[in-house]
Amino acid sequence: MDNLDLNDIPEETGRFKKLIKYFLQGLFYLMPLAITLYVVVESIILIDSIIPIDIPGLGIIIILVFITSIGYLFSTYLATLLRPFERLIMRTPLIKLIYTSIKDLMSAFVGSKKQFSKPVLVTIHKNPLIQRMGFVTKEDASEIGLDDNKVVIYLPFSYSLSGEVIIVSKSAVEPIDAKSSDIMKLIISGGVTSIESTIKNDEKNTNN
Repeated sequence: MDNLDLNDIPEETGRFKKLIKYFLQGLFYLMPLAITLYVVVESIILIDSIIPIDIPGLGIIIILVFITSIGYLFSTYLATLLRPFERLIMRTPLIKLIYTSIKDLMSAFVGSKKQFSKPVLVTIHKNPLIQRMGFVTKEDASEIGLDDNKVVIYLPFSYSLSGEVIIVSKSAVEPIDAKSSDIMKLIISGGVTSIESTIKNDEKNTNN
């Protein structure tokens, strides 16, 4: 049996490790792009299919124009026409719950009174110290029958669009000096997203 040249093994192993490294780097660059494109394309196809027209893209254009037109009309001329309809909804218990919940949720993101604009650090346990990042949604909890020393906090879950609502004392809340969008990305990504790099990119875009 011939003797095995041991000097050849590290070189082959090194080449194999480089191939694995390049493969993983390829996944690193391609996966976010591929998943983003897939989600965007599937969303466009889904929205476009709402209006069955044989011309691709025309359905989504019609929907966008329609929604924009509704927003313009109700913000200028037709706002008073919606009030009788809303009063009717408010008299129907189950429909009222659904309608007001969805409306409040939309208002929290795109309304004039955005609720996810105050990122904070919440102390959950003091010994050992455990803190979580969240958003103040109500600074005055007296409207739900609690004393004015309480605040309502929304804590998003990582890798999810869901979360939980907790009520804590104001002394357990510490403001975070960062943009709400950065904190939300940091929480949803499981702490992987770098806020510092995001701020630097924003500064570069501003300077350019």
